Amino acid sequence: MPIIHATDRDGTEKVIEAETGLSMMLNLRDNGGLDIASICGGSCSCATCHVYVDEDWLGKLDPQSPDEFELVEFTEHYRENSRLSCQIEMTDALDGIRVTLAPEE
Repeated sequence: MPIIHATDRDGTEKVIEAETGLSMMLNLRDNGGLDIASICGGSCSCATCHVYVDEDWLGKLDPQSPDEFELVEFTEHYRENSRLSCQIEMTDALDGIRVTLAPEE
């Protein structure tokens, strides 16, 4: 099982054993107990699962789709390393990835 190092909005880091084949969003919410609203259920239409991916990991992710980029670039807390966690599928190649939950909008 790959490990996710996730920093919650209060600065607390959690180490989460992720299930491969599921989105990062589901792993953060269901396996890590983090407060991710995930209002759209992972259909890339709300940006309530916005995370910041550690710079060292960005190159290991699939590129953002135009829809994902459009959603995150217009959020109040957009950064160059912003991603929607619902659009990141967890694989063994992402073992050790570090992310931080973006502030709520």
